[in-house]
Amino acid sequence: MINVVLKLSARDLVHADLPSCGWSGSDHHLAGVAEQLNRARDGEVDYLAVCPATDVPVAKGGIDYQVKEGVGILWQLAVHPALQSCGIGTFLVESAELRIRDRGLQQAELAVEESNPRARALYERLGYIAYDRRPDSWHEQAPDGSLRRYETMCTWMRKELS
Repeated sequence: MINVVLKLSARDLVHADLPSCGWSGSDHHLAGVAEQLNRARDGEVDYLAVCPATDVPVAKGGIDYQVKEGVGILWQLAVHPALQSCGIGTFLVESAELRIRDRGLQQAELAVEESNPRARALYERLGYIAYDRRPDSWHEQAPDGSLRRYETMCTWMRKELS
């Protein structure tokens, strides 16, 4: 067995990063991320990139401050599939929580699809507690390039930040 240690940093995701983030979703998804980067410029959201020394994102995720007063809502969290279960998701969530605290807020929330028990287990290990279930939906790009509506059920989770 070979152990590899990556030195990670979290920084703002920028438009120039998007071509190297194809692992996180379709062209339609990345176009949506680009729109969120415009909101980041206006201070409504933070959008983070987690990078090793190469400064190429291996994880990304947003924090929306406009959904619920006094709360940072984590969303669109993703880790490169080849690097999952290596602690990068933990680093991403902890970096997002730091951003939320830096804004003087004491609460983080997120929604996790009920079909994703691995992600839910991560959030529970990090101290998030389930408090609600809600349906959610969004447009996704089909293999033929068309858009279709994706529907799912999500568990909403909350963490008090100290």
